[in-house]
Amino acid sequence: MILGVVVGSRAYGLDGPGSDHDRRGVFVAPTRSFWSLDKPPAHVEGPLDEQFSWEIERFCVLATQANPTVLEVLWSPLVETVTPDGSQLLAVRDAFLSRRVAETYGGYARDQLARVVSRRERTGETNHKQAMHMIRLLLAGAHVLRTGQVLVDVSHLRDRLLAVRRGDVPWPEVTAWADRLQADLADAAAGTHLPQHPDRDRVNALLHDVRERNMA
Repeated sequence: MILGVVVGSRAYGLDGPGSDHDRRGVFVAPTRSFWSLDKPPAHVEGPLDEQFSWEIERFCVLATQANPTVLEVLWSPLVETVTPDGSQLLAVRDAFLSRRVAETYGGYARDQLARVVSRRERTGETNHKQAMHMIRLLLAGAHVLRTGQVLVDVSHLRDRLLAVRRGDVPWPEVTAWADRLQADLADAAAGTHLPQHPDRDRVNALLHDVRERNMA
């Protein structure tokens, strides 16, 4: 394990009594383990509850695709484990960012909204937690497009977001907020200074260094 962090409600600043410790990490398989028919796993679960880790190559592939869940690992404020390889990974984290962020964050948020709407139409019930995360994703997407930094800690909006999660905000107000944030995301995408594509040369250089150091 070269990098281990806490994500989820605790990293977002939205935790309460009894909140889970959602742990995510990056590990490095020995380089020689790739030289046989049976390759090392691309990811593993555990050993702790709510823990999931990716092998560094798989992690880098997902990060270059602007996967929001993976990018949050690189910007989590709650770091539990970091080795020299992990520090090098964090040092190049901006290399993973590109304008594709607008598509992935917006797409994830639209998918969350569609699921909430579908459930409301089918059962009359609202998944308020899912609605809250839809709002959070839209906020985070616009933030990274404008600043080049992934927004994880949203404690400055804790009261408003938790009100959505509790169901205290009427549904029309939630969807109106989402509409404004969708428009803001589009505006941020139009003015972003992020590159069109991630910096694959820097990512490949990282992988080469890590593989060479783990030849033994």
